Amino acid sequence: MEQSQSRSAINRRQFLSAAGGTVAIAAAAGVPAAASPLDAAVPGGADQAPHKRKKIPIGVFDPVYEKLSLDEMLDKVSALGLEAMEIGTGGYPGTSHCPVAELLEDPAKAKAWKKKFEDRNIRVATLSCHGNPIHPDAKHAARDVESFRRTVLLAERLEVPVIVGFSGCPGGSPTDVQPNWITYRWPPEYKEMLEWQWKEKVIPYWKEAAKFAREHGIKRLAFEMHPNFVVYNPKTLLHLRDAVGEEIGANCDLSHLFWQGCDPVEVIHLLGKNGALFHAHMKDTVLFPENVGRFGVLNFAFSTDELPEASETFRAVGYGHSASLWKAILQAYMDVDYQGILSIENEDPILSGEVGVERAAYVLKNVRNELLG
Repeated sequence: MEQSQSRSAINRRQFLSAAGGTVAIAAAAGVPAAASPLDAAVPGGADQAPHKRKKIPIGVFDPVYEKLSLDEMLDKVSALGLEAMEIGTGGYPGTSHCPVAELLEDPAKAKAWKKKFEDRNIRVATLSCHGNPIHPDAKHAARDVESFRRTVLLAERLEVPVIVGFSGCPGGSPTDVQPNWITYRWPPEYKEMLEWQWKEKVIPYWKEAAKFAREHGIKRLAFEMHPNFVVYNPKTLLHLRDAVGEEIGANCDLSHLFWQGCDPVEVIHLLGKNGALFHAHMKDTVLFPENVGRFGVLNFAFSTDELPEASETFRAVGYGHSASLWKAILQAYMDVDYQGILSIENEDPILSGEVGVERAAYVLKNVRNELLG
C-alpha cells in the first residue's frame, strides 16, 4: 500500500511539472477543468459593463529577477509588455535593484535611477519593505524600523505614493524572544496575549509610523494580509485601520486568502468600500481537495517535494483558479475604481522564476483585454 501511494504521489508531481497548467492542476486536484484557462465566461454577466472600465496597469514585483542587474531586469519586463513595477527596498524582499542609501544621499542618482524605468515606459508604482518592525528581538525590530523609515524617505524623493509591507508580529509578552501569532482566543491566556500585543505593540508602533509617513507625503501603507503576522485577513486589516488611521490599507494578495476560505470578489468590494485597497499582488493558490479533507488547510507546500501531502501551494495566476475567476477578480478591481497596479508576484514552486511571471502576464493581459472590449 505504501509503495502504491508513493508511486501515485510521484506521478502526480511529475504530471504537474510536465503540464504546468490549469488543466493539470485541476486533474491532480480531482476537479474538472476547462479546455483552456481562457475558455470560460465570467458568471453573472461580467461582459456587460455598466460604465466604461479603466485599464489597470499590470506590473511585477522585482525579487523574482534578483539574479539580474537592473538594466537586464528592465529589458525583460519591457519585453513582456508590462507597465509598472513594485521594487524591494529592504526587509524580506531585499534591495537587489534599488541602492537605497545611494539614492537617498544623491538626488541626481535617484533621478537617473527612476529615468531608467521611465525610458522603457515602466512606472515605479510601489516600494516594498516587508519586515517585522515589532519583532520581540530588539535588533531585528530596529533593522526593519530603519528599513521602513528609509523607504518612506525614498518614496518621498521618487514621488512613489504606496509603500507595501507586513504589519509585523510581536511576542506574546514583554519577555518573549520570538513572535507569537495568535489566531484563537482560548484558553484565556491567549486572549490576554492578543489584547496585549495590539494595545502595547501593534497600535502604538503603527500610529507613529503612519505619522512619520504622513509628514513625508506618503498616505498609503499597504499591508499584505499574511499568516504569522497580526494582519492576516480583511478583518484584522480593517481593525488596524480603525485604530491607526486612513493611511493603513491593504496589499490584497489573494493567494493568502483563498486557503482561508475568502471570496475574492467579496474581499475586493469590502476593501474598496472602506477606501482601504492600496495595492494588489497577482498570485494564485491551488488547493488539493483530497489532502484538505485529510489534513485541513494549515498544511502548505513551499517546494515540489512537499506536494504529495500538501493541502495547497502557490501557483501563477490562472494555474490555481480558472481564468474566468480571475476575470471576475479584475472586473471587481475595475468596479471599485482601484487606483493601484496588478503586481505579479511569482512564488510558484512548479513554474518558478521568470516562467511563472510570463504565464501570469499572459492570463492577466488576456482577461483585461476581454473586460476592456
